[in-house]
Amino acid sequence: MTVHITNAPQARRYEARLDEQEEVAGFAEYILTSELIAFVHTEVDPAHEGKGIGSALVRTSLDEARKSGLRVLATCPFYAGWIEHHPEYADLLYQSTSRVTD
Repeated sequence: MTVHITNAPQARRYEARLDEQEEVAGFAEYILTSELIAFVHTEVDPAHEGKGIGSALVRTSLDEARKSGLRVLATCPFYAGWIEHHPEYADLLYQSTSRVTD
């Protein structure tokens, strides 16, 4: 089984398909600005859980963010946890420089 990841910008998400199937097995939704990509929700079809689809979505999208020079805001818990376990991607994380407080 091969996981194929594609960016579907019109849907604002990365999509995962298995082998050459048309059916989307999982996706990662995002919000994109000129400097930042925020990953807000990741979902894998329950029938395909445990096959590395979520990890493939994260790795591919983060590699593309790196190539594009984007910072990453991981509001999705799956993304945040994955990056925590793969510190080689931590340098992509957005760090707020605001000094505004309540």
